[in-house]
Amino acid sequence: MAERSRDASGAGIASGLESRLRRYRDLRLTEEELATLLLMPVLLFLGVVSFYPIVDTVWASLQDGYIIGTSAEFVGPENYEALFDDGRFWNALGVSFIYTFVSVPIELGIGLGLALLLNRKFHGKYLAQAAILFPWALPTVINAEIWSWLFHGQFGVINDMLVRVGLLETAYPILAKPDIALAAMISVTIWKTSSFMALILLAGLTGIPEHLYEAARMDGASNWRQLRDITLPLLKPTILVALIFRTLPAIQAFGLPYGLTNGGPAEATTTIVLFTHSITFNNLEFGVGSASATAITVIGLALSLFYVATLYEPEVR
Repeated sequence: MAERSRDASGAGIASGLESRLRRYRDLRLTEEELATLLLMPVLLFLGVVSFYPIVDTVWASLQDGYIIGTSAEFVGPENYEALFDDGRFWNALGVSFIYTFVSVPIELGIGLGLALLLNRKFHGKYLAQAAILFPWALPTVINAEIWSWLFHGQFGVINDMLVRVGLLETAYPILAKPDIALAAMISVTIWKTSSFMALILLAGLTGIPEHLYEAARMDGASNWRQLRDITLPLLKPTILVALIFRTLPAIQAFGLPYGLTNGGPAEATTTIVLFTHSITFNNLEFGVGSASATAITVIGLALSLFYVATLYEPEVR
C-alpha cells in the first residue's frame, strides 16, 4: 500500500514537471531572450539601488538647495565652479590619490607574496588562510579606533616600543603631525587590506594548471622564470579584479580617516569622501556636495576603465 502511494506521488511530481516544461516550451524563447528575462530582476534592482542615486546626484549637482521632494533653483555648472575654486577640494583629492596609489601597489605586492605562500602545501594551510583574513574582517571603524590608541602620543603601545628600543627619546605624537599622520593611515590600510588582496589572488592561483609548472621545471626553469612567464601572465584577469576591488574603496575611503584622525591634523588626512561628507552635512551645501560626489564617480569610472584597457586580455582564461 505504501509502495503504491509512493509510486503515485512520484508519477504526480513527474507529471507536474512535464506540464511545467511544456508551458516553458510554448513560450518559444531563444536563449538570448530567456537570459534577458532572467536578468531583468537584477537589472531592476541595480537601477533602483545604484543607477537612480547616481542620476539624482548629478541632477542635484546642477541645482542650488536641492533636497528630494523640495523645489530648487537650477544653476547649471555653478556648483562645479565653486567646487573647483575651493582649495580644500584639491587638497582632499591629492590626499586621496596619495593614499590610493601608495597603498594599493604595496597591498598588491604583499597580497601576491601571501597568496604564493598560501598556495603551497603545508600543515595548517587552511587555518593560515582563515587567520590572514582577521585584519580585513575587522569593521573599519573598530580598526580605526584600535590603531588610534596604538598610535596615541602619550599612552600608545607603538610609541612605548620605539622609546624602549631607543629609536625615540620621548613619545612622538604620530597622529598630531601632518607630515606623518597620512603615512600612519596608509600603513593601517595596508595592514588591513593586504589579506583581502591575497584572498583574491589565491583564488586565481588555484585556477592555474599544475602541469604548466611541471613542464617548466622539466625544462630547467627557475622559480623566478615560472613566476614571470606562467604565474603573472595567467594571473592578469585576477590582478585586474583585485586592483578594481581595492582602488575604488581606496579612492572612496571614509571610515578609516574619519575614525583615525577625523581628517586632521590640518586636513592632512582629509580624503575626497570625507571632504564631501563635511561640505554636504556640516556646511549644508548640497549642490556643491553633489558635485563633489559626481566627481568621485567620474574618477572611479576613469580608473576602472584605465585598468581594463591596460590589463584586460580576452585570450587569457
